[in-house]
Amino acid sequence: MAAGEQVDRARAQLFGEVAELYDTARPGYSDALVTEVLAYAALGGRTAVEVGAGTGKATVPFAEPGTPLVCIEPDPRMAEVLRRNTARFPAVRVRSGRFEDWRPGGRRFGLLLAASSWHWVDPQRRWDLAHGALAPGGALALFWNPHRVRDARLQAALAEVDRRYGMANTPHGEPASSFGEVPGSSLGPDGWPEAECRRDGRFTDLRAVRYRQDRSYDTDGYLDLLASLSAYRALPSGRRGQVLAETARVLEAHGGRIAMDHFSDLFLARAR
Repeated sequence: MAAGEQVDRARAQLFGEVAELYDTARPGYSDALVTEVLAYAALGGRTAVEVGAGTGKATVPFAEPGTPLVCIEPDPRMAEVLRRNTARFPAVRVRSGRFEDWRPGGRRFGLLLAASSWHWVDPQRRWDLAHGALAPGGALALFWNPHRVRDARLQAALAEVDRRYGMANTPHGEPASSFGEVPGSSLGPDGWPEAECRRDGRFTDLRAVRYRQDRSYDTDGYLDLLASLSAYRALPSGRRGQVLAETARVLEAHGGRIAMDHFSDLFLARAR
């Protein structure tokens, strides 16, 4: 999302309708990514803050090595699942509310991370808020989990369903070959934060890293993933049921499984 665009607040709240499904269906993040971020941040016991923590898909692997975390989640239904998932980590605290409304109380943090959530933060304020939350030298880690279908014929058949229903930005909308090798290529130049960060000028030591994993879903698992995405949540329930049913028929006609390239694209920067 470019800086001049506005966040769709209603759409950002759709995930809470299916918080439990989101928690079970969404993929997590690469262990190598977590290791990279923690090495870059070199927290040394300092606290990290997570923006838009959701149900804890990234929170849990960051908390497991003992990272102290303040997790900010705007949807109370997602925050309820997040609290349950992090109950075994005494150094994790959950705060309900928007990052834009959160007040750190004079604290400055060693790491600010956002897992598939940075694009939901107000583009006019997010760089000010991030820089204000970080101590000098503190790390910013923004990352996403793009994925694409390997089988070109299956992808084309699924994309035809999308076309008939006017769907956009689905995991099968483009073939895996469209990704390229550059981190953030799936988001496009306006979606990847590097250009905005450079224009802001208050961050240094910019880095971008991509991690790749193989992932496979059966029909039910893939439909659950789709049903947790905002593009599908935004549809009227009847139309959502229709497009998911047609997607299921395509998957079953191709053997009932879908193999995907699953990436974790990471952007790192350091506050001056």
